[in-house]
Amino acid sequence: MLEQKVSIRRSSTRSRTAGGWLESRHSFSFARHQDPMNTHFGRLLVSNDDRIAAGTGFDTHGHRDMEIVTWVMSGSLVHQDSEGHSGIIYPGLAQRMSAGSGVLHSERNDGWRDGSIRHDRPHTEPVHLVQMWVVPDESGGDPGYDQREIDQAELTDDLVVVAGGKDLYPDRAATRIRNRSSALLASRLGPGRSIVLPDAPYVHLYVPLGSAELEGEGALVAGDAARMTASGGRRIAAGPGSAEVLVWEMHEGMTMLDVRGH
Repeated sequence: MLEQKVSIRRSSTRSRTAGGWLESRHSFSFARHQDPMNTHFGRLLVSNDDRIAAGTGFDTHGHRDMEIVTWVMSGSLVHQDSEGHSGIIYPGLAQRMSAGSGVLHSERNDGWRDGSIRHDRPHTEPVHLVQMWVVPDESGGDPGYDQREIDQAELTDDLVVVAGGKDLYPDRAATRIRNRSSALLASRLGPGRSIVLPDAPYVHLYVPLGSAELEGEGALVAGDAARMTASGGRRIAAGPGSAEVLVWEMHEGMTMLDVRGH
């Protein structure tokens, strides 16, 4: 039986990658930032808060056996992959890529260059996003891609299912991931507005924008996260300003074999 626990992870304690064009803060071990005591939570292996400068981005690189969900807060990101999929990811769009047996893709903040985004001249604004990786139930399979626009009104003061496995929210998920017992939910809360978080064995709460108050734990500011194990559905309320929240609801964890395999 899981021990009931809530662990608050402050933004200031997260590892950071800064490469001129990229400002990234990592919730878990990532790239050169390795910590054997901080490899994952539930089925969530990566949660990176990225700011990518205009005209730059991640050139073509590979992934396999991973469900990758990207959520944009501001700006836009151009996705292209070796399976012929392409798309523009912008605020309010649900996007996921299933890497399967292997896929190459690029993610760049340069849509004006190929006419994907209409601009009279190159823009200078960074794109701000959170990219999250969860481990699929089974390895291999064909790569896949999906994106769906979410009604902005639905995101306001309510939880919307951005990406869900087949056992969760069968009629509500904007996109599907190949992890039957996990789901990503998102909400934009107005000042003082609140929602109740899912009741699940593992719940990962991240606040990318604004500030919020988590029941029983106090204030969270932008970049803070809460890892909740068997803690029941708790209420979270926006602070004096608005808040955006991303919530992973997970009903299974990972073994060390899963972790070593990725």
